[in-house]
Amino acid sequence: MNSTDKLVRFALSIVLIVLYYKQVLSETLGIIALLAALVLTITSLIGYCPIYGIFGWKTNKNKEK
Repeated sequence: MNSTDKLVRFALSIVLIVLYYKQVLSETLGIIALLAALVLTITSLIGYCPIYGIFGWKTNKNKEK
């Protein structure tokens, strides 16, 4: 994962968490949003996305060389 991908994932997770705590997303949708935020945060911190591996996508051009 490149740094832009990590930053976008982390920013999106923050947005989802804020929407949950502002009660824009509540009940079941809120729980799903929090779980998605958790996954986005973890993948941005470790720099690996399992879905990218399954489909063979690479966003970090430096590691391909």
